Amino acid sequence: MSRPRSLGVAATGVALVVITFAAFSGVLSSSFLNYDDDTYVTANAHVLEGLSGGNFAWALTSTEAANWHPVTWLSHMLDVQLYGLDAAKHHRTNLLLHALNAVLLFLLLVRMTGALWRPAFVATLFAIHPLHVESVAWIAERKDVLSTLFWLLTIGAWLRYVESKTATRYALVLTLFALGLASKPMLVTLPFTLLLLDYWPLKRAVLPPLWKEKLPLFAMSAGSCLVTLIAQRRGGAFETLSGVLLPARVANAAVAYVSYLGKTFWPASLAIFYPYPGSVPVWPAVGSALLLVGVTVLALRLASRAPFLVFGWLWFLGTLVPVLGLVQVGAQATADRYTYVPLIGVFIAMAWGLAELANTGRSARYAAATLSVASLAALLPVTREQVRNFNDNVSVFEHALAVTSNNFVAHANLGLDSFARGRTDDAIAQYTEALRIKPDFVEAHNNLGLVFRAAGRNAEAVDQFQQALVFGPDSAGAHSNLGDALASTGQVDAAIEHFNRALQLRPDDAVAHLSLATALAHSGRFDAALPQFDEALRLKPDFPGTYYNLGVVLAERGRTAEAIERFEQALRLKPDYPEALNNLGLALAAMNRIPESIERFQEAVRLNPGFAQAHNNLGASLAGANRYQEALEQFDLAVRIDPNFEQARANLRGLEAALSSRPLP
Repeated sequence: MSRPRSLGVAATGVALVVITFAAFSGVLSSSFLNYDDDTYVTANAHVLEGLSGGNFAWALTSTEAANWHPVTWLSHMLDVQLYGLDAAKHHRTNLLLHALNAVLLFLLLVRMTGALWRPAFVATLFAIHPLHVESVAWIAERKDVLSTLFWLLTIGAWLRYVESKTATRYALVLTLFALGLASKPMLVTLPFTLLLLDYWPLKRAVLPPLWKEKLPLFAMSAGSCLVTLIAQRRGGAFETLSGVLLPARVANAAVAYVSYLGKTFWPASLAIFYPYPGSVPVWPAVGSALLLVGVTVLALRLASRAPFLVFGWLWFLGTLVPVLGLVQVGAQATADRYTYVPLIGVFIAMAWGLAELANTGRSARYAAATLSVASLAALLPVTREQVRNFNDNVSVFEHALAVTSNNFVAHANLGLDSFARGRTDDAIAQYTEALRIKPDFVEAHNNLGLVFRAAGRNAEAVDQFQQALVFGPDSAGAHSNLGDALASTGQVDAAIEHFNRALQLRPDDAVAHLSLATALAHSGRFDAALPQFDEALRLKPDFPGTYYNLGVVLAERGRTAEAIERFEQALRLKPDYPEALNNLGLALAAMNRIPESIERFQEAVRLNPGFAQAHNNLGASLAGANRYQEALEQFDLAVRIDPNFEQARANLRGLEAALSSRPLP
């Protein structure tokens, strides 16, 4: 490669990075979303612990999120290890990977075709297209940008192998491909794309030998498909649309192809979730199928003159096959993130097609150049605007509601965000609307039940949890939540049944173990409760609630010294824990350590001035220390906070009566 050409390649690579950051810089001010980001990062106990031997083993064996992708899990753990929960830096990792993918795509096309500006145009389209915002701006979609990195690296390694067929080079191909499959199973079509590269631009020999040399790669793809099907079945990913018949799925697949093409050339009304239609009208499905067949026939007829057209078209068709919904996973009809790799084929067909047009004359050359520049200039602001739509939960889901209809997922996630902000009425309204659209939405029933519980509407909460179990009898969360709701109304035996069922479905749920332990203890089965407490602590040793509840149970059984130790452990993990301080104060008072109990009660009411029980208990300890005036003040405060608090009222009257015949000290 000549020096001027090398400089041109290097300068283009730098320009690609600059324009990628110009398009996506807004992600650096975006937050985590409550849609899958919790599963992948913010509420995933293994990821939050960072890298460790145990978490490495978990990543290799886990099918959480209905996928087997250990490399993706490890990448999130590494981010947490380095940055904690700084969302900007997690987004930065996605952005860096995307920029690297754009540069790698450019370099591979330069190497395979010997061209410069056509690869630059393809890579720039890839770098800034609005359909790629979802893959870059959504932290949970790390698997997209990470797996594509290994996809491109595998192609690079394959090109080296083609040049010199050594075992070492083939081993590198297999290693990179395995890492890609372990990032996202979308790579199962990579061996097919290598065959397309053999056809064009590599123009290699006849096909049978080319199939044979890729057999190990096809075998790995088949293995990945099997593992993915098992993982998605375990995760319940097939359940959402299990009633959609195959003909409807085929019809939706045809429409999806055309929808993706339309959004490639007119990227408007993009959303994080597109609901699956109740039915696909016949004529749009037939029209889409005819269009696909027509373009395929045209590309094949032009293959000898324009091989890049059939290459690009078959790349687009083939790489979308795993995500077309023929085996339906999830409730989405289409998803922008699915186009991250497939659009490479469309972009290549466009770039080489424009180049062919430019060769027909000066006017055509100007037209092709103008069209290229204008398309890039038009895409950049659209991408920046779509990035802003991914800024937070409200922006992304309100935008989804604005550009789609019957979007039950958007309503449910707005409900989740409202609940997190303490806006209970708004949360109830959003979940109710989600359930109006999709009455069998298990997660919405479950979450609405949690909102009702927080609002003190326990009977309605029980009804929602029961509805969740009607539509999803294997929902561990709904079983556990129903158990909590029943236990709070004294239906302990029924609660225990649901806790046991939840743990059958999800044995490593520390909170369910804790709830079961507490229910068993309160029903007098203390010996059965202790192993459940131990298991909860083993699974989640840094959860203060487990120590607190164990302390309460120990105190109730008169094991006060042990109870004090557990309350103190809870407070070491969470110093601002007024309930633990209150119960520690009670345990200390029971052991006649009155001055220490006063200190704990005082800290509890400092943290929570409206804590009537702590005020009452502080009053009792102050009276025990002969500080009667202060005790009267605390009893009075407790009664004013809770006028129905009979114990505090009795304490106040009793102390006033006892002191009425003698002066206060």
